[in-house]
Amino acid sequence: MRPWRRSRLRKKTAMEEEEKVGRFSRGHAATINIINNCPFTVWAAAVPGGGRQLDRGQTWAINPPAGTKGARVWARTGCTFDGTGRGRCQTGDCNGLRECQAYGAPPNTLAEYALNQFNNLDFFDISLVDGFNVPMDFSPTSNGCTRGIKCTVDIKGQCPNELRAPGGCNNPCTVFKTDQYCCNSGNCGPTNYSRFFKDRCPDAYSYPKDDQTSTFTCNGGTNYKGAAVPGGGRQLDGGQTWTISPAPGTMQARVWARTGCFFDVAGRGGCQTGDCNGLLKCQAYGKPPNTLAEYALNQFNNLDFFDISLVDGFNVPMEFSPTSNGCTRGIKCNADINGQCPNELRAQGGCNNPCTVFKTDEYCCNSGSCGPTNYSKFFKDRCPDAYSYPKDDQTSTFTCPTSTNYKVVFCAP
Repeated sequence: MRPWRRSRLRKKTAMEEEEKVGRFSRGHAATINIINNCPFTVWAAAVPGGGRQLDRGQTWAINPPAGTKGARVWARTGCTFDGTGRGRCQTGDCNGLRECQAYGAPPNTLAEYALNQFNNLDFFDISLVDGFNVPMDFSPTSNGCTRGIKCTVDIKGQCPNELRAPGGCNNPCTVFKTDQYCCNSGNCGPTNYSRFFKDRCPDAYSYPKDDQTSTFTCNGGTNYKGAAVPGGGRQLDGGQTWTISPAPGTMQARVWARTGCFFDVAGRGGCQTGDCNGLLKCQAYGKPPNTLAEYALNQFNNLDFFDISLVDGFNVPMEFSPTSNGCTRGIKCNADINGQCPNELRAQGGCNNPCTVFKTDEYCCNSGSCGPTNYSKFFKDRCPDAYSYPKDDQTSTFTCPTSTNYKVVFCAP
């Protein structure tokens, strides 16, 4: 069990936390910058710290005292508050208060930390024990400490049906309320649900007794940042362009086209292909079928990695190419896949992937041991540079030096 962690069901107030650290110095131990990189407003919450509305790109700095432990930072979504600071949030709500005095209600992605503990070390982690609502990065920014944590995959989009909740993916304890998942006796082990979270964010805690490799340390006095990661959506008419500027180090990022869409003035509606939970500004990956441009920036050897993927099927032709830095090798997938699609994979507006249609390990590769199939060969024959199934070979990944600019073109000729 982590040095600061007690029962996950206990809700501690900021006053209790302050009393508990009384034996430590009251001086400034760290600055934690909380950044909203999401394309929508979040209401950041911190215990100790309170709460703050953060529009896209805004930052909130908190300065917890030395010795602070049992501390959390999280994003609340879908919030409304009146002039007195009372209201509610769809995810992460803390007793209806804008200025949190207690932990948030699941589901919420958690950044947890304890400062100046054993050997004057800070301990920090990302936890999915309370479920997931927004992707998160929790990283040190000073003191020579460089190992951060990210959980940026599409957990909401892939969430098991029984854990789905408005605005997020719940934890099984909240849903089933049994000791197997809640671990009240202290004797629980991993489950299929904890493995769902762990497979997608291996550096994050997935259940109350998860192993200690998900706890990271820095020397006391280190500063940190917690960031909700970018995304969004935009209507593009013929010939229009939309520029996005992802942060260095962005991983597991996607760009795709949605077709057959309608949205109301509040940005809610639906799309025939690529729909992301009925939102104009996406907070999760799109629903198949959709042609994907995928990328990761500033990775191994200071390289960007990028590809076109048909693992989620195909809806529109696409080009993904570098435009600067002397990098010239791009990718295109502009074959008539929709017109030639096998009957069993045909879907409104696109050509589906076999996993979505048949839901077997042969096509979904959940065991990690799948190989090419007749369906993956159909896609590969038409777009040989694109990924065609989850374990396709690495020749479909392309690289450029970091700081290269790129273009994604829908309906590329």
